[in-house]
Amino acid sequence: MFFFFVGGVNQQVRQVLKSGAGKCISCGSSADLVEYDKVLKLFFVPVWKWPAKDPLIYCDYCNLFFPPHFPKTTAHSSDVLRCRFCDRAVEPDFRFCPFCGSSL
Repeated sequence: MFFFFVGGVNQQVRQVLKSGAGKCISCGSSADLVEYDKVLKLFFVPVWKWPAKDPLIYCDYCNLFFPPHFPKTTAHSSDVLRCRFCDRAVEPDFRFCPFCGSSL
């Protein structure tokens, strides 16, 4: 006998907090700041839903959830290269950001 388990945890938008709050890091279209729920699905049927802790940016065009960019309180060092999309420090010899995948 063989048994197959088909299921997983997905994210689902619960409420839009701010429409057009940012740009999608994947496709570049307008994205919204949203509160979302995590949903457990078994055989493609939602079984259990629970709220997530922090809001995320959601792109309706490509269905991508990603963390919002908040300004840092510390000053940036001039010798550190930072990604223009996720604002994380990257090595100067990298051509792509290892965190969000954007071109540097």
